[in-house]
Amino acid sequence: MSEQSRQVRQRRVFHIPGYDPIHPRRYRELYRKEAAEQARISGYEIAVKAETSQDSFRWSIAARIDGQAVQSQIDVLIWSDIVRASMSQSIPATYWQLVHTAWVFISTGTLRRLMWLRKGPVIAALYPVLMLLAQLFAALALGAFVGGVAERLMMGALAFIGFTEGMIFTGVGWIAWAIYWALLIAILVVGLRWFKSIDHKLYAYYLMHDYAFTARLRGENPPQLEDRMAVFGHIIARALQEDADEVLIVGHSSGAHLAVSVIADLIRAGQVRADGPKLAFLSLGQVVPMASFLPRARRLRRDLAFLATQDDLTWIDVSAPGDGCCFALCDPVAVTGVTPPRKRWPLVISAAFTQSLSPARWKALRWRFFRVHFQYLCAFDAPKDYDYFQITAGPVLLADRYAGRKPSGSRIDVAASKYTDLLP
Repeated sequence: MSEQSRQVRQRRVFHIPGYDPIHPRRYRELYRKEAAEQARISGYEIAVKAETSQDSFRWSIAARIDGQAVQSQIDVLIWSDIVRASMSQSIPATYWQLVHTAWVFISTGTLRRLMWLRKGPVIAALYPVLMLLAQLFAALALGAFVGGVAERLMMGALAFIGFTEGMIFTGVGWIAWAIYWALLIAILVVGLRWFKSIDHKLYAYYLMHDYAFTARLRGENPPQLEDRMAVFGHIIARALQEDADEVLIVGHSSGAHLAVSVIADLIRAGQVRADGPKLAFLSLGQVVPMASFLPRARRLRRDLAFLATQDDLTWIDVSAPGDGCCFALCDPVAVTGVTPPRKRWPLVISAAFTQSLSPARWKALRWRFFRVHFQYLCAFDAPKDYDYFQITAGPVLLADRYAGRKPSGSRIDVAASKYTDLLP
């Protein structure tokens, strides 16, 4: 096929976010801002226009890159309502989630095996546990201190006026004891509520809910999420019947393993036509092992093994060692231990943050862990072969862009999961 015949003029992009309760409008505004910056740096033209859709959150893109005009449409597939519902937990319920989630990851041996791969995401997983426990102990210590001071003041005042024994002394002692516990409990409640009110800065509750969502059914998707993924499949299936040159699914963070199952279902259902749009999958900053290493993630493991051999798909997995919130350069199929014969995918490459961002910008970003985790969707000062905006709005198919590209030499492709059984 000639280069001209493979040029993309029309593209449909479907973005599956990670565990994110925020309205998907943030993704459009992020795209608008960062696309303009990347266009300025790289010398191409790109314009973003808001659109409406009943099934998704949509915007369109008109771009001119390398002298070629391209029209793209991006749909964010929404599951933020499911995320918000899973986060609507009381403080005691969140601490119960902490106990249950820790038990699941530790008792199954999953935590230990995840540490073999990358310590960054495991530290990120331990952070909410340690932070929530620190908040609990801090509130308890403050309550015990204030209650103890109040109790000692009451008993000291009683001794000062000459009551050191007798019914009055005993009665006041009981009152002082009750005040101690009342103050301790009151300060504990107020303190924990205050910590929760500033979680937009600490992210302890957010991360705890995230890991608890995955661990609740030991890696199995809850029914409401399976239903939503089926909706995603129907939406993408309609696009595969259109005249677009490419249908690109982008899965970011935990959205990557949702995308794996959605795409596997589409291919099994025969929705990918030989004469239709090229199907491409871009997984960004994936945390697949966090789910696939759990005992009941059989569907995900089956879908990983299935996608790894598909000829009707191009799957590029992009991550960066500088992103401590993902399993950087870990081949999700191989490390899960489900590598099939004739494995083709994914092609694992690095976004190389330290090389594609200027030293000053990397210095400003490197300790902002959540911002770094979203860098895949942002502009780079000196992009190498990864440019999110050329991939989603440019004239080159994902398959052609990375044709002949070798995987990153530092990728990790050694089986590490204890659980490798699949759904039939």
